[in-house]
Amino acid sequence: MTEPAISTNIPPVTDVPANLPAPAKPATLFRRAWTFPRAKIGTVLTGVVVLVAVLGPWLGPVITGYDATEFAGKPFKADGIAGTDGLGRDVLSRFLDGGATLLLYAVLATVLGIVLGAALGMLAGYSGGMLDSVLMRGNDVLLSFPQLVFALLAIAMIGPKGWLLVIVIGVTHAPRVARVARQATIGVRGNDYIKAAQMYAVPRRQILLREILPNITGPLMVEIGLRLTYSIGYIASLSFLGLGIQPPTADWGLMINENRIALVVQPWGVLLPVLAIAVLTVGTNLITDALASAAAGRGRA
Repeated sequence: MTEPAISTNIPPVTDVPANLPAPAKPATLFRRAWTFPRAKIGTVLTGVVVLVAVLGPWLGPVITGYDATEFAGKPFKADGIAGTDGLGRDVLSRFLDGGATLLLYAVLATVLGIVLGAALGMLAGYSGGMLDSVLMRGNDVLLSFPQLVFALLAIAMIGPKGWLLVIVIGVTHAPRVARVARQATIGVRGNDYIKAAQMYAVPRRQILLREILPNITGPLMVEIGLRLTYSIGYIASLSFLGLGIQPPTADWGLMINENRIALVVQPWGVLLPVLAIAVLTVGTNLITDALASAAAGRGRA
């Protein structure tokens, strides 16, 4: 009895078509945040104020014909586009010239607070043990001081200096950023890529910078938006109290203080800087909220 013949007609293996699309890359945090309508609205609002602050010092003399410190007419009169302030200076020129310094100090203070807080938080969260306890207890002590009171105390001792505003506000931001960075670091330090780096004896500094920092950028981006918003409010508040940017320098917070006594007679000296600060705050809050939603993986709904 013969065995049945086995068929050898096996279809040949065909080549994979070369025109297949590459696998889609995961969307970055900014791309996910950009899908939210509030991110677009916040970017437009923030961009308008930033453009006014950056281009204002050059546009002011062109539009009004006066510098920010130049005498333009009788005090609190409706001369020109937005009138004059209590010293007869053109309100629109001072408004256009007053945002650059405020934004510069706010950005510098935010960067300082984020760098210090992220460094301390990542070090505490990755190291654990006694170092974590010491750093976080010192962090709690700093958190117990109100930021504005701490700034007032430092300025009363040293004086209203621009660099002091940046340092004080940045240092008071650091403890809050450190708590967020520590918690995010604890969430990723047990992952396999961290253990692999430890197995190959990679220095701790490189692990923090190359492995942990790129994986906690979501919470840090949210903190950047929050700290920038608070920095703008603190600097404007200190300038309003006369402890921030000093005259004759144009500043939005200082303009509110200088012109509030004639709010009914000449409101533009107060309304213009108030609107600019409010729009900037709302815009940065909308961007921050979109980043938070994107980092948490929430949908547009």
